[in-house]
Amino acid sequence: MTRTISAIVIACIFAIPVGAWAVDTQSGEKAVSAEMKKLIPPDKIKGVDDLYRKWQEVQAGKSKATIIDLRTEAEFNSGHIKNSNNIDSGHAYTIPDKWADPETEMWVLCRTANRAIYFVGTLYKYGYRNVYLVDKGIVGWSEKGYPLVNTYLGEIKVVKYDKKLKETFAYRENK
Repeated sequence: MTRTISAIVIACIFAIPVGAWAVDTQSGEKAVSAEMKKLIPPDKIKGVDDLYRKWQEVQAGKSKATIIDLRTEAEFNSGHIKNSNNIDSGHAYTIPDKWADPETEMWVLCRTANRAIYFVGTLYKYGYRNVYLVDKGIVGWSEKGYPLVNTYLGEIKVVKYDKKLKETFAYRENK
């Protein structure tokens, strides 16, 4: 009986820290994201219309701004902004090797803005001063009807963005 009570007490002692670790991580993530967003000057948070105008300047040779798309390779390859750079969202540490000048104008986007907040916040921590966060990301760009490109189709436009689209695939075997 004493051993059983001791075992229960020990189990409770070990369960308390586990319970403490099981804190709502989503609210913790939101807090970290909010901290990272505070590192970004408010005038450096832009919409997709601003990005579209900047992209047109880049295409016309009137701006040397760099457009950085943080989505995965598969996301990027399905459709991206022409002449944008694809860099993994976790690789902000590679930027100083590619663009050493802290005044380099960079416009950063992802699917919506979540990954971009961390990336842009990190660049501001590194000392960059001319980095823009594109709010609404490629989803906002697509919803506006702005052009995308991919290797297989050339220029494409999204007619309707549907993040909940579920397709049923049938197995097809070549005979």
